[in-house]
Amino acid sequence: MAATLGQKIRQLRKRNGLTQAALAQELGVSSSAVGMYEQDRRTPDNETLLVICNIFGVSTDYMLGNTENMTDVSVVLDDFNKRLTEYNALMFDGRPLTDEERKQVFDAIEYVARLAERLEYE
Repeated sequence: MAATLGQKIRQLRKRNGLTQAALAQELGVSSSAVGMYEQDRRTPDNETLLVICNIFGVSTDYMLGNTENMTDVSVVLDDFNKRLTEYNALMFDGRPLTDEERKQVFDAIEYVARLAERLEYE
């Protein structure tokens, strides 16, 4: 049986070492509201759900039960591309990659990620 929204919030909160009070503070709600979310007695509004997803780095599709994948491939790829562009630490044969080489690395990884994503849904 799939976990409920409340169960996922609780699991993610605990996995990230947050108390209900700490999560409540980040969300701008009361601790009791977080408790009710976790007990499935109350559902966070869309804005709060998006903040929860951002805090824990998961997709709304995962939280709402539309997929078992915690993250959207696009989010992972965007983060990877940002890191690849910001940090000049990726090297080949002892020299930093050129912008074109970094783009080629990203394109190859994006291709494989999109292929894997398609295969998962077949």
